[in-house]
Amino acid sequence: MTIDSILAQIDAEIVKLTQVRSLLDGIGKVAAEVTKPKTKKASAKTKAKDGKRRVLSADARKRIADAQHKRWAAQKAKA
Repeated sequence: MTIDSILAQIDAEIVKLTQVRSLLDGIGKVAAEVTKPKTKKASAKTKAKDGKRRVLSADARKRIADAQHKRWAAQKAKA
């Protein structure tokens, strides 16, 4: 074997390994994109991590509480 043939074989192996690496890298990127959450819950969690919280006014809290009390009363009346 001459040095030229050895270098040619090494170059061929490098080309094959480069192709395999690019394929595996592409699969890794696809797998990472598939596992990314694409729901609104994920974005809500990131907002909470940023420290930005949504605040309800006292009036809004009272309306929600009143509506819940009304639902509880209706449920209790059924039983």
